[in-house]
Amino acid sequence: MSHDTSKPYPVQKTDAEWREQLDAMQYQVARHAATERAFTGKYWDHFKDGRYHCIGCGTPLFESATKFDAGCGWPSYWAPVNSEVIERIVDRSHGMVRIEVRCNKCGSHLGHVFPDGPEPTGERYCINSAAIDFVGEN
Repeated sequence: MSHDTSKPYPVQKTDAEWREQLDAMQYQVARHAATERAFTGKYWDHFKDGRYHCIGCGTPLFESATKFDAGCGWPSYWAPVNSEVIERIVDRSHGMVRIEVRCNKCGSHLGHVFPDGPEPTGERYCINSAAIDFVGEN
């Protein structure tokens, strides 16, 4: 799935700039909506206090307080830091209908959101470790 660049995101970079900034896996996930293998990303079982930021532009996306072990092998959160940081897009690839989530500032693919999470939202943001960077609390 190629990255849709029709939306004018506030952070714009050329493909060459993205390739220079990101490692190979980060580039494939963030810019081409790839998915890392379950249980292989650095944050799937990471539970330190802090925030998870977009790998593309550094926008804070998720708080450690909303992270939970969904048993799926990817970092899972029941809510983003606020409703403005995440863009939801209907994804009809792979013969399924899912809701893709992207960073609303740079358009980086993060993962998908599913309606099977815990309260209070009932949502599970299933996020690729390669799409985020952890910043611990000082």
